[in-house]
Parts: sequence; C-alpha cells; structure tokens
Amino acid sequence: MHLAPRALRRAVAAASIALLATAVGCAPQPDDDANAKASGSTATTCAKGKLSTKTSGKLTIATDEPAYEPWFKDDKPANGKGFESAVAYAVAKQLGYDESAVVWQSVPFNKAFAPGEKTFDFDINQVSISAERKKAVDFSSGYYDVRQAVIALKRSKAAKATSIADLKGLKLGAQVGTTSLDYIEDVVKPTKEAAAYAKNDQAKSALQNGQVDAIVVDLPTAFYITAAEVTDGTIVGQFENQGGTPEQFGLVLDKGSALTSCVTAAVDVLRKDGTLAKLEQQWLSDAVDAPVLK
Repeated sequence: MHLAPRALRRAVAAASIALLATAVGCAPQPDDDANAKASGSTATTCAKGKLSTKTSGKLTIATDEPAYEPWFKDDKPANGKGFESAVAYAVAKQLGYDESAVVWQSVPFNKAFAPGEKTFDFDINQVSISAERKKAVDFSSGYYDVRQAVIALKRSKAAKATSIADLKGLKLGAQVGTTSLDYIEDVVKPTKEAAAYAKNDQAKSALQNGQVDAIVVDLPTAFYITAAEVTDGTIVGQFENQGGTPEQFGLVLDKGSALTSCVTAAVDVLRKDGTLAKLEQQWLSDAVDAPVLK
C-alpha cells in the first residue's frame, strides 16, 4: 500500500487523540462510584416485597409432610410455631412479606434438594448444607448449627454404648438421604448394613419393634422423640462435627436462583441481630447437651 501524505497522517493522529480522550472520559469511575452502583443494583434486586417469586406478591415456602416437632408444632407449618416455622416467617418478614403473603407447600424431603426446577421459593426442612447437594440446588447461609445423635431403647445393649467403636456391631437405621445416614455409613462404618427409611416415623417404629438396635437423628429431634414419642428410648450420645466445620441447616433454593443472595442476606441479618438465637432458645431449649461419642 502507498504511504498516506504527511497531512493526512497528522489528521489521523489528531483524530485518534480525540477519540482516546473521549474514551478516558467515559471509562469506569473510581471504585467508590462503582461500589455505589453495585449496591444500588443489589438494593433494587432485593426490594422488599417485590422479589421475582414463583407467584407475584407471594412467597412460597415448602417443607415435608408430616412436619415434625420441635421444628414445627401440631404438624401445621403455617401456624408460626416451632423453630423452623418461626424462622421461615422471620425470613419472610426480612424479605418484605407478611404472614398473609406466605404460601406453604408440601414437598418430600429428598425431592427438596434433588436436581430439577423447584415449585417453591425456598424450602425449610432440616436440610444440611453439603458440597454434594450444592451441585443440584442453592443454599442460603446456615440458620442452625446441628449435631447428629443416637437413640436406643433404655434397656438395650445399644444404650450402653459410650464410643463409636461400641456402635460398630449394631444394626443402625436412619431416614434415607439424610446426614444422619451419612454419619452411620461414613463415621460409624458398622459391620451390618444400615437400614434406610423413607420417614423418621418408620425409623422410630423399627426401633420400637426391635428391627434395629438404634437410630440416628439430629439432636433436637432426638430430645423430642425420647421425651414425647419413644418414652422408653434414651439418647446414647451425639457425634462430633466432622472436619472441624459445624454441620448447618440451610434454606434450599433453585440452582442459580435470583433469590439466593436476598434470602442469604435475610438469614445473615437474623443471625447478627440475635433473632435466630432467640428463636432457638424459645423452641429448642429442651435440646440440652448429650454425651459425645468418640
């Protein structure tokens, strides 16, 4: 190609400088301004009562049926009684939805965190946060730190167990899909295959009928079962948290849900302002300490 005349080259250079100046003038502003814009965007996304929910103006919350105590009261999630019912309404309030705007839905435990689009905005059902489950769903930050516990009948051999080694030769059971079952298989590693049940009610019946020597459930549930349902049962002990990280229950949402950050922010506020601690004291205060199995 021929070289452009000197005058043309100067004109091109001048135009380039002008364009560069314009570009600099339109470049992103310092971090303070950028942060302010991001904050404004988040505020709009999580505008109270105006979230992009399954049903406009409503917040659909799911849990299993039956809804067990002490997490719910009288098998009625909508009455606001029981720890998880109270937490659900507290989160709803933080998101800008009063009780009349909350719609409850029945969803089986395993289905709540199975792959696939959800019919609810979030599920609350003692679902422990785990890396494996995060492959299929989103979780809020944890709303309750929990430990797993072993229940046996008072006069049984299992009731005398004081260590994990003492549990190895026993027939143990738990609800399918739970971290309770994981603790049996991964921590106890019993010599007999663990029995998996669709519901905790079935596990309790198996214990009472002598089909299993002991069952594993979360600690608050263990205290309720032995106090009100299996009165000849006793809490053998609780397991330590594995890996030094506390097991936590989290609210379950669709994978990639636009609500995840908003729901997480709501849970974080409730933890920071002491609401979660107050609700725990109100509804789970009977779940006192138990011996640790090592």
